[in-house]
Amino acid sequence: MSTASKVVLGVSVLASVATVAGVHLKQKLDRERLREGVFRDLERQHRKEENLRLLQEQIALTKQLEVEREKIMTKRS
Repeated sequence: MSTASKVVLGVSVLASVATVAGVHLKQKLDRERLREGVFRDLERQHRKEENLRLLQEQIALTKQLEVEREKIMTKRS
């Protein structure tokens, strides 16, 4: 085997190994990003549920306040 063919073979092997390693790394990063997306979605759902709960509490407190105001207004009349 000539020196030139050895160099070409070496470069080809290195390029192939680098390509395979790069693809595996990209797949790993993609999987991690997908997993993080699931966690973000779950967190978003929990925040939405918490916001709805707080909204219901505010609605109930508002109704209670309106009832108390009506009682006060009827006592003054």
